[in-house]
Amino acid sequence: MAGFDIFDTIETLRQSGDPFCVATVLRTADATSAKAGGKAVVTSDGRILGHLGGACVQRAVRASVQQALTTGAAQMIRVKPTEKVVNMTDPDGVQTFKSGCPSGGTVDLLVEPYQHAPRLVIFGATPIADALAAHAGLIGLRVCVAQGSEQSGQTAFDPDDLESLGIEPRDFVVVASQGQGDRVALQSALRSPARRVSMVASKRKAQVLCDKLIAQGLDRARAAQLKAPAGLHIHAVDPHEIALSILAEIVEWKNTDRSEETAQNEKMA
Repeated sequence: MAGFDIFDTIETLRQSGDPFCVATVLRTADATSAKAGGKAVVTSDGRILGHLGGACVQRAVRASVQQALTTGAAQMIRVKPTEKVVNMTDPDGVQTFKSGCPSGGTVDLLVEPYQHAPRLVIFGATPIADALAAHAGLIGLRVCVAQGSEQSGQTAFDPDDLESLGIEPRDFVVVASQGQGDRVALQSALRSPARRVSMVASKRKAQVLCDKLIAQGLDRARAAQLKAPAGLHIHAVDPHEIALSILAEIVEWKNTDRSEETAQNEKMA
């Protein structure tokens, strides 16, 4: 590829916000078209930008990329001839893929995922919403607030067009409207793809709102996923303490989800 620069490609993808992996050839043995030090960017839809070797290596890398993007963890993989594969994990712990390529070579690769941090989408123009937005960056979240409420470094969204924000399951949504359009905000939040949705409200109030939304067609199982009141129970009183309790809960969710996904993928490997 004339004029191709792997580092320029990485920077372009970083700026676009799309997830990707960088695959690096660490070691080769016997005949193989891959060479140690070779790098490629692999996009979430499987495009390989760069050179890693033949079709067998490319298939293994694509499979590994999906796992790496799911867990957020880097991993080593080994591609070697089918007749040399005894188990799908070698004694040194490296995940192994079978190769039917005639060259008969073995390739070790490191696959490193890159993803932007999860987003924290906040509904409401309240002291608790403001405190959440102010502190969320400290734990590495990208902050999204309703239009008109944004500060430097925050993304604004239209509460009536949440779909355009492109929320992902790994993002977090907090409804902190506190009496200012609660039902509409909660409806938008629960219809988003976000796996974790919480609300600054009593359990009773949240249940009343959910019952109304269920009567209007909201899936009952989805409504049951709402966490209310939002946050860990740390006897928080003022808005900044409440924001801290909510962020602590998000940290717990984020790390728990990652651990569960990693364990599941290891079990399936």
